[in-house]
Amino acid sequence: MASVTIRDVKKSYGDQQVMHGIDLDVNEGEFVVFVGPSGCGKSTLLRMIAGLEEISSGEILIGDKVINNVAPAKRGVAMVFQSYALYPHMTVFNNMAFGLKQAKTAPEEIDRRVREAAEVLQITDYLDRSPRNLSGGQRQRVAIGRAIVRDPEVFLFDEPLSNLDAALRVQTRLEIARLHERLQSTMIYVTHDQVEAMTLADKIVVLRDGRIEQVGSPIDLYQCPANAFVAQFIGSPKMNFFTSAELAVNASKKLPAAAVGANIGIRPEHLTASTEKGALIGGALDLVEQLGEYALVHLNTAAGVPFIAKMDEPPEVTKGAQMWFTANPNLVHFFAQESGLRINS
Repeated sequence: MASVTIRDVKKSYGDQQVMHGIDLDVNEGEFVVFVGPSGCGKSTLLRMIAGLEEISSGEILIGDKVINNVAPAKRGVAMVFQSYALYPHMTVFNNMAFGLKQAKTAPEEIDRRVREAAEVLQITDYLDRSPRNLSGGQRQRVAIGRAIVRDPEVFLFDEPLSNLDAALRVQTRLEIARLHERLQSTMIYVTHDQVEAMTLADKIVVLRDGRIEQVGSPIDLYQCPANAFVAQFIGSPKMNFFTSAELAVNASKKLPAAAVGANIGIRPEHLTASTEKGALIGGALDLVEQLGEYALVHLNTAAGVPFIAKMDEPPEVTKGAQMWFTANPNLVHFFAQESGLRINS
């Protein structure tokens, strides 16, 4: 395993700059997830590390070696793609062994590596099958196995679960987490799904428009988002935003000075139903999503601003009824209206 260092990396297509001076350190053995909306640059950044995209300026190092001009096959990385990219005419064994054969690895070494990887991924029984006879989850395991046998310094995953159904996504996500724990390898993983990011990462890199918005552990980003964009992107359902004018009059008077002229962020799970009219924020009930262990309650303030509260039980009121909520002041966030940056209360 090796560290990955990115220094002032920029990427342009003609006159259009898409990556704006990226600086990032990925430590040895770390599981780092790039997350952000479509078009934010996360896959472009991953492909630049892999050598599949040239960088316009800056440096990328794997370990202490600058790899800007190193061919992809010689960078010591292995990449797992969204679209499995398996050879349909080859068996699972030969798909996993293909890269090693190209590198003229000894046959006995190829056999050892493929079978060890297959055992780790629980696909030993499928080695003689062709990819068309496997499920989507099994194909993805083969793609991961093909990466493992190369014994890379860095694993790169480009949205590997996007083609799987919901149940398989959860199962394969757990398998990737266990794989990292077992191999202790450096892994960089791209996803647009913040739930994947939160559950897999040692460190999350939130990107927007080719820039890093925040880097930190999942809990750091959840508890202390650097700006309103990160606050709404991390967490499901996303954070509610209010202005002080939308809060109850008595409640707004009790807010700290930071609330004046700021956007006030409160996560749905941090709102607590209250029988006290004018508690903090009120809204007319619009919709209830009953999800078994909890309910998501959709409401609208008097000004028509929608917000969501997460409740253990669905409310026993009808649509249009007024409901009131309180929140622990320590769990309320404040952001500057113009810049969106976090304001410490």
